[in-house]
Amino acid sequence: MNASDAKHLQAAIDQAAAAGVRGEVPIGAVLVSASGDILAADGNRIVECRDPTAHAEICVLRAGGAVLGNERLLGSTLYVSLEPCAMCAGAISLARVARLVYAAADPKGGAVEHGPRFFEQATCHHRPQVERAEGFEVAGQMLKDFFRARR
Repeated sequence: MNASDAKHLQAAIDQAAAAGVRGEVPIGAVLVSASGDILAADGNRIVECRDPTAHAEICVLRAGGAVLGNERLLGSTLYVSLEPCAMCAGAISLARVARLVYAAADPKGGAVEHGPRFFEQATCHHRPQVERAEGFEVAGQMLKDFFRARR
């Protein structure tokens, strides 16, 4: 992981923190184009939008498609504070995201290195390069703190 990756992943974690302040589960995402431009950055908006699909990843994929005028986000990199769920992994594949970088693993709800391991399935149309970033433990701790405060 290079300095640019670290910067974008930190921006995703910042989006997660902002989502937490809004009362959302603190998950954030940043989508970067093949040329290195930030296409979209957002956090979960499930509660705000009353939309169970308004995960951070889905929000930035939709916004990125609008910016590019194309549903295919070829050459893009998606930075996420938490391992994507099955729904988001499916959307990442369909959008043809080239690379996925995430901070915290999600043994319960993740679908990349846990659960269905979506990108390893024969029915997966496109497999992005996947990298789990080290040194961003704050992303996982933010989630633990969020749920601990609600119990």
